[in-house]
Amino acid sequence: MDNKKANQDWLYTISPKNSAINLNFKEIWYYRDLLLLFVKRDVITLYKQTILGPLWYFIQPLFTSIIFTLVFNTIADIKTGAGVPPFLFNLAGISAWNYFSACLNGTSDTFKQNQGIFGKVYFPRVIMPMATVLSNLIKFGIQLLVFVSFYIYFVFFTDIAYNTSPSIYIIWLPLVVIIMALMGLGFGMMISSMTTKYRDLSFLVGFGVQLLMYGSAVMYPVSLIQDKVQLGELPIWVGNVIEYNPMTTVIEMFRFMMLNVGSFSFIKLIYATTISVIVFLLGLIVFNRTERRFIDTV
Repeated sequence: MDNKKANQDWLYTISPKNSAINLNFKEIWYYRDLLLLFVKRDVITLYKQTILGPLWYFIQPLFTSIIFTLVFNTIADIKTGAGVPPFLFNLAGISAWNYFSACLNGTSDTFKQNQGIFGKVYFPRVIMPMATVLSNLIKFGIQLLVFVSFYIYFVFFTDIAYNTSPSIYIIWLPLVVIIMALMGLGFGMMISSMTTKYRDLSFLVGFGVQLLMYGSAVMYPVSLIQDKVQLGELPIWVGNVIEYNPMTTVIEMFRFMMLNVGSFSFIKLIYATTISVIVFLLGLIVFNRTERRFIDTV
């Protein structure tokens, strides 16, 4: 009787999830203050003890764009499209890519980085990767403002008449951002779950993301790959791998929205959306399965 009474006194019962696909929005909303706290921590502490501080949010994409412009557009003579400044072309691709890669890299080490707090207190574990995605969204917004600033400069304050303008399809920009977030979150949760057993993956993530960038049309237009395949300078399978890479679709659509260069296809938008949802659901399944026993293997 005493045991029965003691059990009735508990307000909450914490037990492993029964469902593989379980994203308890009610519980996440209950812990929303903790989520915002982690977001604030990620934004503030990243460059807190550096000399330049938040300026790194601006410096990294700018210097990368300059290097890409010099190497790929000046030395390699890759054309970006009529009337489009190569610097803006590269900055648009890098801004979109940085958000995806930051989400993937930031969530790919969730269990190992937070094993101390995970082992001491309960809260929905998915809050940690979600906080990473939201904090990187703030950084993406800052880099987008940098892009807009340089766009205004090139279009209105230079002597060269550039023939570029935002596309009406920019209304689909929120969906493109969601696609990048879901893919980064999904792949990151998969990798984070696997690194609890296979630590080698943590060393391969940075290298793999770098290779993926070169296969995602960040520094060149998709039309260049299509032309090289038609001329026989590239194997057909290489062209297909690049063209059907969902991040290639995202980068191409983002540049089309911002600069009206490249192409936009609703079929490809649906394709990228479908892939991102599948990747996210697979990542959530693996993450939830690993959450039950990761503390014994980390």
